[in-house]
Amino acid sequence: MKKLYKSKSDKKLCGVCSGIAHYFQLDPTLIRLAWVVFTLLGGSGIIAYIIAAIIMPDDEIL
Repeated sequence: MKKLYKSKSDKKLCGVCSGIAHYFQLDPTLIRLAWVVFTLLGGSGIIAYIIAAIIMPDDEIL
């Protein structure tokens, strides 16, 4: 079963975007760019990132 984790090895802030990219098998840069666009257009991306950083567990594998 696949689980969603924050990445410890490829993180810029908290590893949320890298964890999401790994879960969906995408490039982390694409997720980061989408997150920036989402934040600039709607403004709720920052709140969503903070919530995800709090809720998502850390990756056990280094």
